[in-house]
Amino acid sequence: MFTKKFFGCSSVFILSALTGLSATVTLAPKAEPAGMISTLAEAQAWLENRVPTMIRDCRRTMNDGKAAYPPQVGSGYKAFWLRDYAYILEGGAAYIPPSELLAAVSVFLNAQRSDGACVDCVKYDGTPIYKPGYGTMGENPVADGSQFTVAVIWLTWKQTGNASLLSVSVLDRLVRAMEAVPTNSVTGLVYIDPAKAWDRCSYGFTDSIRKKGDCLFTSLLAVEASRRLAEMLTVAGRASDAQIYIQRALGMTAQINTVLWDESAKLYRGASVACCEHDIWGSAFAVWLGVAPSERADAIAAVFKTNHSALTQKGQLRHTMPGIYWEIGCGRDTYQNGGFWGTPIGWYAYALNRVDPALADQVLVDLVNDFAIRGVGEWVFGGHVALPQGYMSSATLPLAGIRRLVRERGD
Repeated sequence: MFTKKFFGCSSVFILSALTGLSATVTLAPKAEPAGMISTLAEAQAWLENRVPTMIRDCRRTMNDGKAAYPPQVGSGYKAFWLRDYAYILEGGAAYIPPSELLAAVSVFLNAQRSDGACVDCVKYDGTPIYKPGYGTMGENPVADGSQFTVAVIWLTWKQTGNASLLSVSVLDRLVRAMEAVPTNSVTGLVYIDPAKAWDRCSYGFTDSIRKKGDCLFTSLLAVEASRRLAEMLTVAGRASDAQIYIQRALGMTAQINTVLWDESAKLYRGASVACCEHDIWGSAFAVWLGVAPSERADAIAAVFKTNHSALTQKGQLRHTMPGIYWEIGCGRDTYQNGGFWGTPIGWYAYALNRVDPALADQVLVDLVNDFAIRGVGEWVFGGHVALPQGYMSSATLPLAGIRRLVRERGD
């Protein structure tokens, strides 16, 4: 989400104009020396200290008085984005008051359409928006809204333990949300109609990329959401309903490994019809979720290690393999088509840890050192840093990744 003067990606320039997002800037380095953080423990401590401040500073008040937590610190985003909020909760739910966590649940549940479709974002005046670009991108609701609605409720339940989140009214809404996810009747995977010029946007962090057919990342999100919904249904005493989603997660896992795995590359493809390039974020997330069987997870990690220096810049990760770009999307070496992002680094490091724990630690150290010097940006490319004032998921998701690494290592 940047302005045209930097890289000339017209589609994202248009999106910036539509959404009213602030321009991004390239900052001169701060005075702190590079390499001031040298261990994973120091990187975690830095993020543990920074994330609560970022959460406090990004908070906005909606017209009805409810708290909103948009994707960045400071002005720019003029709505409460669902997926970005879910990613804030992944690493920072403990820093949001329980009353505000529960109020946010009501914002997103109340925005759900009668057909079950869920939002991309909700404006501060309460207007629900179902498609990116404030409703301008694609014909139909974004393909990840239902999955992230489940994520927000599940993460809020885990943090608060509030029994109302397991009520019939809430869980039935989540069931309806999951039934609204567009799927391929043959494979069961999340599906974007290739017969349409622009059926809908896929995963929000590739919403400028025109994926078509069975889609990897949104299908992975559906696996995760199905597992989470099954857990909530089970605790609520609805075992037969939970079994539906347990089986759905298993079925989708099998189909992801059948339809989208490329044995020759040892990576998953982003989609089955258009934008079929190998998806680095998606492959890492498949390892994180355990969707990739152990042998494949090791193979993915080996690909990451071999290509690490070109896949990353200053601890941040591109979406596709080095020198490869999405078939249909914004301009090359920009944004979601060659830019390097902090958001997925926790998943990436978790995968790398299978073959090279030291390199997994180093990429997280590199990330935090860059944040300390240039700011917690949305994405980088060379000397360019987008939204350096503080992009929330760049800090909160890697923090969640570090915590899991430390926990599973027993450190």
